[in-house]
Amino acid sequence: MMQDSGGSDTPATGGPVPHVPVLLEAATAALAPHENQTFIDGTFGAGGYTRWLLKAGAGRVLAIDRDPTAISAGQAMVQEFGDRLVLVQGVFGDMDNLAAILGFAPVDGVVLDIGVSSMQLDQAHRGFSFRQDGPLDMRMGGSGPTAADLVNETPADDLANIIYRYGDERASRRIARAIAVDRLKKPFTTTLQLAGMIARIMPHKPNDIHPATRTFQALRIAVNDELGELTRGLEAAERILRPGGRLSVVSFHSLEDRIVKQFLAQRSG
Repeated sequence: MMQDSGGSDTPATGGPVPHVPVLLEAATAALAPHENQTFIDGTFGAGGYTRWLLKAGAGRVLAIDRDPTAISAGQAMVQEFGDRLVLVQGVFGDMDNLAAILGFAPVDGVVLDIGVSSMQLDQAHRGFSFRQDGPLDMRMGGSGPTAADLVNETPADDLANIIYRYGDERASRRIARAIAVDRLKKPFTTTLQLAGMIARIMPHKPNDIHPATRTFQALRIAVNDELGELTRGLEAAERILRPGGRLSVVSFHSLEDRIVKQFLAQRSG
């Protein structure tokens, strides 16, 4: 099952809100869990999918998340469900190797909810939101180059291509040129610094989406190699699923949607 939820990457403006999966019941019901079956929740987050699967009768769930804060917060759920739940930090593109190591291979179903969670957006120090000031980071796993590294070190033409491809931003070249000029005077280090510069060169009406929305989405996708990870995750799911196993994917925008649809079309043909 693949479903485009019609969601948005626009961050919430209020306080911290627990992440609620948009299509929880639809995505998990498609997996039809039964007793003694094993499943992988490749995007654990706040544990919504994992909890549903376990309460619906799944025998065991291997839950994966690259975000160490999600792993830490999920320990209470591990205590609640005991050996029926194994929670591990990692990327879902490596789920087949993790499952083999942890004694889960093969599995009866895999669920993936692609994109950023509201929990990450609400934590200013993570650098995902342009509505709260924080370091220009955006790393889901906390390792590797940050968004600041990308913004300050990428040639303007390459940066424009990233913003256009991953953010569908028509003004990508204008934004990239402005970044290249401003970073010579002072490197970009915070979210509001970058968002403010984009707002300055992109006139907009009060009711329009913030002019930095698409750029921030593009940088986040690039920093975390989200589309590459999605492709690796789909391929890993194919390797780890037993015959008759089910894959359920929730996607949030056209780039993810296209990758999933093409993968399923190729494999079903």
